[in-house]
Amino acid sequence: MAEAITTREKDYSQWYNDLILKGGLADYSAVRGCMVIKPYGFALWENMRDQLDKMFKETGHVNAYFPLFIPKSFLSKEAAHVEGFAKECAVVTHYRLKNDPNGGGIVVDPDAKLEEELIVRPTSETIIWNTYKDWIQSYRDLPLLINQWANVVRWEMRTRLFLRTAEFLWQEGHTAHATAEEAVVETRKMLDVYAEFAEEWMAVPVIKGVKTPNERFAGAEDTYCIEALMQDGKALQAGTSHFLGQNFAKAFDVKFSNKQNELEYVWATSWGVSTRLIGGLVMAHSDDQGLILPPKIAPLQVVIVPIHKGEEQLNAITEKVNGLVAELKALGIRVKYDNSDNARPGWKFAEHELKGVPVRIAIGGRDLENNTAEVARRDEKTKSTVSMDGLAKHLHALLEEIQQNMFNKAKAFRDSHITKVDTWDEFVSTLETKGGFISAHWDGKAETEEEIKTKTKATIRCIPLNNEQEEGKCILTGKPSKERVLFALAY
Repeated sequence: MAEAITTREKDYSQWYNDLILKGGLADYSAVRGCMVIKPYGFALWENMRDQLDKMFKETGHVNAYFPLFIPKSFLSKEAAHVEGFAKECAVVTHYRLKNDPNGGGIVVDPDAKLEEELIVRPTSETIIWNTYKDWIQSYRDLPLLINQWANVVRWEMRTRLFLRTAEFLWQEGHTAHATAEEAVVETRKMLDVYAEFAEEWMAVPVIKGVKTPNERFAGAEDTYCIEALMQDGKALQAGTSHFLGQNFAKAFDVKFSNKQNELEYVWATSWGVSTRLIGGLVMAHSDDQGLILPPKIAPLQVVIVPIHKGEEQLNAITEKVNGLVAELKALGIRVKYDNSDNARPGWKFAEHELKGVPVRIAIGGRDLENNTAEVARRDEKTKSTVSMDGLAKHLHALLEEIQQNMFNKAKAFRDSHITKVDTWDEFVSTLETKGGFISAHWDGKAETEEEIKTKTKATIRCIPLNNEQEEGKCILTGKPSKERVLFALAY
């Protein structure tokens, strides 16, 4: 089974596709640019979604749902917003089909043209702020802290499963505040939530930073981000949180009466992560044998495979395993007893290795006699013989150890791929031979940033928060710079 996977060294892109398809996470669909998320992949997304949802609610947010369709006129109300999304929008122009009178099958009914075209949601700022106008009148209505779990459509021409598809799943938070200070605190707070989730649950280390004006979300005053590094040395934007200022409030005339009974425009934020996180998870941890999933969000944390000769021995193993399964479930561990008779144990081992199950247990006749089990951990590909006595507690601790080990390994890789450079030649050489994050001086000019991107395809991923102030010279222009920024090639 593992032989069918292209190695990372041979073709990293194909390796990624192989893992997504053969690991059972997703498949291509009949609709160009869209994907089918398979049950195993959706179970992974559910675990991620449920934990994020819990974290959102712990910070005072509540869920709602807004329409999939957005009147075209809404997008035109915020100039930067429409400019940023216009080329990615799918547009609904008619509301009915009919049989072709000439026998050509189904055709669009020309008499069913919409008075105003509808945009299939690329993001929801406009429809939500149009709604908030009716919900917000007084300072007592603030802050308004709302999140929605939804799908969005961005008409991508070059797609890649999970990383970039025409339709994807995400959450988007949209909040309204009485002051700019409160909105900035919210923006930074949600960035911290994303960073905590990425590091504590996905075992993916991230760098928190702010985007340059060129890289900001369309319509934002500031965009904060978390940036992760993949095994091929490319960066992945793993989440964003935007301070929108009063741009959308002014576009949709959302005002509130303050404590002095004066009308003011409200201050806004928006923030989101998507199923792209699954792609990042795969590329940050997995190997040439298959997926490696962090225990906290793996659909299955422990799989138990019996190795038996005859039904009598299988029954004896099953009796022993049933008690272990009950103990594991009582500890909140997601476990499967794979006693199916349609495959040999070796095939099952390879299958669960491919799917990235953190711990595999094998129990055979000799293990019954010795009251032991063979425990294999996916992250290190090591095996050990462990007593059945206290095995459930041992596995509980082992899963925590695996989670931490995966983070430590990813962080060591990330840290070893942050390189300071001071000249253009160093920059180009590092980009071509090592990759990763390149810490370099930039003169702060948008045209310099664009020229570097044109010459190398590298972009400024972020200006790290709490960045050390350091006098230097821009790697391209030689002009003065007060701090380094992080460049990288990116997905």
